[in-house]
Amino acid sequence: MSKILVVYFSASGVTKKVAEKLAVVANADIHEIKPTVPYTKADLNWMDKKSRSSVEMNDKAFRPEIVKEDLNLSSYDTILLGFPIWWYVAPTIINTFLENYDFSGKRIVLFATSGGSGFGNTIKELKPSVADAEIIEGKILNRASDDQLKDLVASL
Repeated sequence: MSKILVVYFSASGVTKKVAEKLAVVANADIHEIKPTVPYTKADLNWMDKKSRSSVEMNDKAFRPEIVKEDLNLSSYDTILLGFPIWWYVAPTIINTFLENYDFSGKRIVLFATSGGSGFGNTIKELKPSVADAEIIEGKILNRASDDQLKDLVASL
């Protein structure tokens, strides 16, 4: 079995819980994508067109700053990349992360949490940020049952 890294972004804590459980099931290392400026509840108000998340998602070129950490990906074959679905796709902070590290030759398997939508155009919108890697649509893991997590890991 290849060495696996679970990487996640979680604005409200939901995706974090799933990522932590997934890392245990996959016997994987884990890394959190941290925004330089953490998101507040008001930032996440999708009904407010002026909220931070709405502004970011309305401009697909926007790249929220992340805390840049010394993350060496060379020993990992597979990256399980998790995030909440915002406006039917991954938040643009995921593009920021992908553009800040070298994923050449890596296999990136997506997992997400969502209030009701699927991955939509996520792969299409992430691919330009990581052209030298394979991106695979994984699963929406809202409830993250042990069986769902095991199924995802078994598919690797």
